[in-house]
Amino acid sequence: MASRVSGPPRRPGGPGPGAKGGARPGRRQGRGRAPGPPRRWARWPWRDREGRRKPHWKAVLVALTAVAIVGVMAWALLGSTLLVVRSVQVNGTGGTVSTGQVLAAARVDRGQPLVWVNTGEIARRVARLKQVQSAQVSRNWPSTLVISIQLRKAVFALPVYGGYALVDAFGVNFRDVTRRPPGLPLLTVNTAGGTLRGSPAVRAAATVLAELPRHIATKVRSVTTGGPDKVSVRLANGVVVVWGGTERAQVKARELLILMRRRARVYDVSGVGTATIKG
Repeated sequence: MASRVSGPPRRPGGPGPGAKGGARPGRRQGRGRAPGPPRRWARWPWRDREGRRKPHWKAVLVALTAVAIVGVMAWALLGSTLLVVRSVQVNGTGGTVSTGQVLAAARVDRGQPLVWVNTGEIARRVARLKQVQSAQVSRNWPSTLVISIQLRKAVFALPVYGGYALVDAFGVNFRDVTRRPPGLPLLTVNTAGGTLRGSPAVRAAATVLAELPRHIATKVRSVTTGGPDKVSVRLANGVVVVWGGTERAQVKARELLILMRRRARVYDVSGVGTATIKG
């Protein structure tokens, strides 16, 4: 009689030995982890209980340090007496304006935080002085305000009652004197406008003086202008140079030097290619 070997007893309700897809005896159903309670992230110090990454302590330290630095800087700039205006330095003064005049016009509040100083407004107040052409204000940390000015330079002397008015290249009369400074040419303006400040005719006259050959410009005694394109100069020996406008300055200078090889009373280089002499 043949022996019969039977497998392990079948569990109630389970598949039989020949069931398709049934589990083989002695082996686990699967390799997956048995279901259980959710993982606890508390075992990882850089994650919280919900699994989110906690900020690293170094990052926290850097952030706190940055906040502290910003706070100290804000206090130093705005709230402390360390960075306030203690002194005012004035650069560019000369014979026509003094440091005291600049300070009086600037009206700087000493003791004010340097960062709060309105440098633009101070510069505008200083630039209102007639002798000042431009003004610039800057901060010199930790406690100094610097005012740098550019004074107006006299280019012409304009005859006025009781003396002469000193006029710069922009037509600004910034000072009156009783005697004409040596070497400063007289200005005659033959235009209908009543003011010299910002006059194109005066500006053109100043430009022509700069365009003239150097050894001729030093001999100029008077300048007459009837507009931007009608400028002429009179030299110390009475010679008149009709220059015209400010265009073609180099060409006119060369033509003038050629013409002056001949003796004459009037040299006219105002026309394009039509330089002439008279007398």
